Amino acid sequence: MLDRPVHVPGGDKPFGELTREEVANRAQELKDATGWGPMMRIAPVARAWADLARAMDEQAAATVAGLDRETIEKLARPLWITPDL
Repeated sequence: MLDRPVHVPGGDKPFGELTREEVANRAQELKDATGWGPMMRIAPVARAWADLARAMDEQAAATVAGLDRETIEKLARPLWITPDL
């Protein structure tokens, strides 16, 4: 799942290479897009990205790949980053 491409400014980047700043920016971008009706479905995803940023702070991880595997696996589904089946 660390190889999954995620859109960031400038193009796609593997999930594992995202920095704390990119993760926080993604959380804010999704939070800003949250609204009423169908857009409310984005709110849990925005919170998951914010949770990921907090986890990176707590574990002093420079990139997502620097997190422990348990944290990555726990957050992957709410982030809509899921392993291939």
